Amino acid sequence: MAQEKIKNILVLGLGRVGVLVATLLHETGYKVTGADAALSEDFPFDAKELDVSDPAKLQALMKDNDAVVSCLPFFLNKDIARLAVEEGLHYFDLTEDVPTTQYILELAKDAKTVLAPQCGLAPGFIGIVGAYLARDFKKIRHMKLRVGALPQHPTGHLGYAFNWSPEGVINEYLNDCEVIERGQKKLVSPLEWLEKIFINGQELEAFTTSGGLGTMCDTYIDRVENLDYKSIRYPGHAKMMNFLLHELFMRENLQETAKVLSHAKPPVSEDIVYVHASVEGWSKHDKLLREEFINGYLPKVINGRQWRAISWTTAASVCSVIEMVDTGKLADRGFIRQEDIPFDEFLETRNGQLYKKRGPADTSIEDIDIKYAATNESMSA
Repeated sequence: MAQEKIKNILVLGLGRVGVLVATLLHETGYKVTGADAALSEDFPFDAKELDVSDPAKLQALMKDNDAVVSCLPFFLNKDIARLAVEEGLHYFDLTEDVPTTQYILELAKDAKTVLAPQCGLAPGFIGIVGAYLARDFKKIRHMKLRVGALPQHPTGHLGYAFNWSPEGVINEYLNDCEVIERGQKKLVSPLEWLEKIFINGQELEAFTTSGGLGTMCDTYIDRVENLDYKSIRYPGHAKMMNFLLHELFMRENLQETAKVLSHAKPPVSEDIVYVHASVEGWSKHDKLLREEFINGYLPKVINGRQWRAISWTTAASVCSVIEMVDTGKLADRGFIRQEDIPFDEFLETRNGQLYKKRGPADTSIEDIDIKYAATNESMSA
C-alpha cells in the first residue's frame, strides 16, 4: 500500500534520539519538521527553534502535519498527546512513564487517530519480542523480559553511563513496577528481585524497574502465571543506586540527583544494548519448553554517521511502528499496544530491517554466537 495516511511528520525534541528519529523518517520518504528549544547543528530535514513546552506554539506548528512524534521527557507528553487528538494527528512517543500512558489510553477512547505511546526499546521493542515468543504457547508459566543500555567498557562502582535521559532512568528506579505473580496483577518495588544473568559469558545483574512492560500486564493477565520486566546492569549497580536514592535520601531532590549522576557518568560512544527475553510453558502438544531471544546491539553507522546503540534501537523501533500505521499493517485509529505489533512484519519495514543488517561497520554480538534460540528441550508436563 502506498504511503497515503501519513505524509508530514512533526518530531519534537532533537536530542540524541530525536535527531535520528527525524533523520530516519526523512530518509524513509516523509516530509519531516523537527522542533527543539535550541538548534545546535544543521539537519537534513526542516527544523524550527521553538519552546516545545508552550502549548499554543505547539498547536500552531501541528496544523500542517499528519503525525507527531514526541522525543521529549515524559512529563511533557500528556499535553502533546491531548493537542494531537484535538488537531487530528497520529501520536507516537517513547515514554516509559505509567501514569502518562494511562492518560493517553483514556484519550484514545474517543480519538479518530492513532495514539501509540511506548514505541521505544523498553517499553516497545521488548514487548513486540515477548509477544512473538509467546504466540504458540498453550499455557505460560513465566515470561521474563530484560533490557539494558550499558557502556561496553564500564568504570567505577556504578558501571554505567547516562546515554539516556537521567530523569527517565531515575523515574524507572523510583516508581512501582507492574508484574503478574501467580496469576495476579500487582505492584512491586523497583531495584528489587535481583538476579544474576550471563550473556556471551558476561556476568550481569537484572532488577525490577517501572514502565518496561507497558500494557502487557493487562493484555496477558489471563494467559500468564508470572510476567515481569527488569533492567540489566553490571553487577553492583542496584546496591549503589539503592544507597544513593534511599539511604542518602537523594530521591527527595530529583533535579539535583539527575545533575549529579549525569555529571559523574556522562554519555559514552561505545555502548551496547542487551535484549534478553524468554517465555516458558506448555506447547499445544503439552510439552514443557522455553524459548528465548537474546542479543546485544552495538553502535551502527547510519547515513554516514555512527550512532550509539541506544539511539538507533530506540529510533528504529518508533519509526517502524509509524511505517506500519502508514501502510495499513496496524490500525489507523485508537490505542496501539506494542504487544499487538507482529514481529515478522516489524522486521520487514525499512527501519525494522536495521535490527537485521550486518556489515563491516555494523556488528553486534549476534555475530559471535548470541542469537534467537528456540531451545525446544522438551519434556512431559
